[in-house]
Amino acid sequence: MAKNSDFPAVFLALRGILQRHAGKLTVIDESPERFCLQGGKHPGHKQPMPIAWVVVGKACVSFHHMGVYARPGLLRGVSKDLRARMQGKSCFNFKAVDQGLFDELEALTARAFAAFRSAGFMP
Repeated sequence: MAKNSDFPAVFLALRGILQRHAGKLTVIDESPERFCLQGGKHPGHKQPMPIAWVVVGKACVSFHHMGVYARPGLLRGVSKDLRARMQGKSCFNFKAVDQGLFDELEALTARAFAAFRSAGFMP
């Protein structure tokens, strides 16, 4: 399946969410199809870990956030529509720009980053 022509706009919008909340995180991968933030140390492995990333795939643009994986309670109150975009525990998939869902995802990202900072997982 060919990539959707909306994917570049979706990618830019989702990357923007991460950029606005990156703080002291390090960009470890930046290309037209992938943007990844790393920071802090994994609590078990004591190695730097990716915190959040966006990647363009064949069927969708995926937004991954380890803060949601580590703190699933952050998903309480998330809309049914945003939950419908979830795959697994920390991935949200999009095929088109949906500003309402992106605004909700941005608020969730801010809460997840705050939770990771307070737990000492990221600067």
